Amino acid sequence: MNLKVSSWPSWILALVLAAATVTVYSQVRHQPFLNYDDDAYVTENSHVQSGLNWNTVKWAFTTYEFVNWHPLTWISHALDYQMFQLDPGGHHESSVALHVLNSLLLFWVLLRATGSPGPSLVVAALFALHPINVESVAWISERKNLLSTLFFLLGLGAYRWYARGPRVTRYAAVAALFVLGLMAKPQVITFPFVLLLWDYWPLQRMFADRTEAPSENLAAIPAKSFSWLVLEKVPLLAICLASAIITLRAERTGGTLSGIYFHPFSVRLQNAILSYVQYVAHAFWPSSLALYYPYPSADSLMRWQVIAASVCLAAVTALVIVNRRRRYLLVGWLWFLGTLVPMIGLRQVGIQAMADRYAYLSFIGLFIMVCWGVTGWARQRHMFNAALAAVSIVALVALALTTHRQLAYWENNVKLWSHAVAVTRGNYMAEDHLGGALLANGQMELAMPHFFRAVAINPDDPDSNLNIGAYQQQQRNFPQAITYYKQVISATQDSAVLNAVVRAKAFDNMGYLYRELGDLPHARESFEGAVASNPQSAKAWIGLGLVDQKSGDLGAAIQAYSQAMKLQPSDWGYLLLARALEQSSDNPAALSAIRQAQGLTHNLENAQRSADRLLAQ
Repeated sequence: MNLKVSSWPSWILALVLAAATVTVYSQVRHQPFLNYDDDAYVTENSHVQSGLNWNTVKWAFTTYEFVNWHPLTWISHALDYQMFQLDPGGHHESSVALHVLNSLLLFWVLLRATGSPGPSLVVAALFALHPINVESVAWISERKNLLSTLFFLLGLGAYRWYARGPRVTRYAAVAALFVLGLMAKPQVITFPFVLLLWDYWPLQRMFADRTEAPSENLAAIPAKSFSWLVLEKVPLLAICLASAIITLRAERTGGTLSGIYFHPFSVRLQNAILSYVQYVAHAFWPSSLALYYPYPSADSLMRWQVIAASVCLAAVTALVIVNRRRRYLLVGWLWFLGTLVPMIGLRQVGIQAMADRYAYLSFIGLFIMVCWGVTGWARQRHMFNAALAAVSIVALVALALTTHRQLAYWENNVKLWSHAVAVTRGNYMAEDHLGGALLANGQMELAMPHFFRAVAINPDDPDSNLNIGAYQQQQRNFPQAITYYKQVISATQDSAVLNAVVRAKAFDNMGYLYRELGDLPHARESFEGAVASNPQSAKAWIGLGLVDQKSGDLGAAIQAYSQAMKLQPSDWGYLLLARALEQSSDNPAALSAIRQAQGLTHNLENAQRSADRLLAQ
């Protein structure tokens, strides 16, 4: 059977692609929020949970929360919350829909630019079904990756429209889509450079000869000199500069990396070289994928590995240069190398060595190299289209099955982090989050060994130290608990914004510990440290109020309780406020607080017992 994809209507190919993608990703509908960033982006974010309204939009455009400026991402999460609240299935379905749309857009962009339906379809199918992209789709917090790629691909499609008939309005459309992509995630900052690659191939705007692409696709695209094409990108480069300034400003709000988290440039460069090769390896053999890859220490970086990786990268680069007449090879390779630059770690922002999500856009370059390279090789050898189609289908089915298996690890937090621990070494982050997942399931005794392993790997890990301290406090081993809490405070002093919440919890827990010991001065000092680290912590304000009330400073106690109720109203909290107001002889205000408590509870007696218990400690 001589199967020719080119004889099929493009809408049928698109429908098959969409159906395959939805089928493979159908299981994410039943998967939960993760205990890694999903709290900051959705489940504990009060701005997102206010829904899509003017205040949320205003906040989205003005905040640097989570050390990022990506207003469209915040708006997307707020819209999802308005529709689905805290049902993770709805949020997951939105992500799958965006991934399907990106896959269809990629097929459309390549088909319109090259006129080659076969390779275009396979590139899009590889993008849709490759397991490296599971992280971007199954992790709700990575909505920013999906959105930014959506606008990137729309901008790439609009660029061909502009190139066929250059006009200011069409250029403005390309620039606007680029800006929207940056407002979802600044990783697409390499867009102008990808456009230069697109000028080289498949649009071939740099050349008068157009022998490598169907004439009907290129006849209406005028050729330009290289210098003209570079000047044409200057407005887009100005947008890049503005985005870089905003990104650096956002990063500065997160404090500085220090100690075990900071790596000198020589280590970062070596890790970048190794990561490039590891990404290529994952493209062709996607095994041992994990949500978090620990950064290698300087001692663990073997010189021979770095040299071997450098030789591999140089060899591939030399190969594509030697075969420069096959322009898709050079474009694909430079697309892969270039779009990874913002995330490869030469400028350290995060603490991971690499991440699967960074390959979402970058792997398109490798897929272009493979698909057009194999098509050209098959044509030289006069291979039947049916044989080529069969090989492609087998490869895609294998990838789909691998993706289905990879998605199964995301079934719950325990399974996901257990897998990460199993396929990586020295992964304190995975140990910590596995312990947190077990703790959330009420399995404290199973969780604690993972926290101890995390601290053994990284003594400065704030989350594991906090959890061990809380465990010791629960076991009434107060001196050991204080030691762990102080370690948290010490480890977070140089990056207070990034670790504000965990730092505040350490102060807060220590405050309640000192209060139980009757050491009110140290308790007040701890609670003051908690509210200084995180003024949004209602629990810390309650603790401060309890200490003030116990010390006889009723005015300060009333102020602290009032602040807590503004942040997180509760029946027992209003009853604490009412008791302080009664003791200060402000009976009308006390009665008002009691009414507030009654409006929040169905069991006032139970709330009263909770308030009395706190006051009696």
